[in-house]
Amino acid sequence: MKIFKDIKLHLLTVVMFGLLFPLIIWGIGLVFPNQANGLPIYKNGKLIGFENIGQNFHSDKYFWGRPSAVDYNAASAGGSNKGPTNQEYLTHVGKRAKEFLDKNPEVKRNEIPSDLLTASGSGIDPHISPQAAFIQTPRIAKERNLDRQKVKQLVIDHIEKPLLGLFGTERVNVLKLNLALDELKKN
Repeated sequence: MKIFKDIKLHLLTVVMFGLLFPLIIWGIGLVFPNQANGLPIYKNGKLIGFENIGQNFHSDKYFWGRPSAVDYNAASAGGSNKGPTNQEYLTHVGKRAKEFLDKNPEVKRNEIPSDLLTASGSGIDPHISPQAAFIQTPRIAKERNLDRQKVKQLVIDHIEKPLLGLFGTERVNVLKLNLALDELKKN
């Protein structure tokens, strides 16, 4: 008799998680198509990137985002799954720190925010902390021949507050910030 209970439970979970759940998620994608597609950002009719997917900005004249464990490939999102005692992981973080310090000579190693050295769990996080943005302003101001205060104000203007003022931390979308930085140069 227990086998019939097990079979019923199995069929119920197959229907719920194999049919109903995917249909519900698909329906939500139909109702909110932009969110389901990563919130595409267009400029002059050309797709530039996605608001919800990090990109590799590595030019000195742009704000750098979080490193990616998946090379910013949204199809294979995920972290490195390497812990803080893994030697390979520590080598990667050390290289990132050295490269950051080479390009940002005013910064000391212990001042570098961790989100500029470590990948997020998804590997495609499009945000950095305000501190990670502020620490890059001297380099960007110098590269673009802009006033530092003007660049700092741009960062302040792009800080996103936590959801409902409670959930999460303040953050800055790197793609949006860099697009605004390009517009700042034109004005």
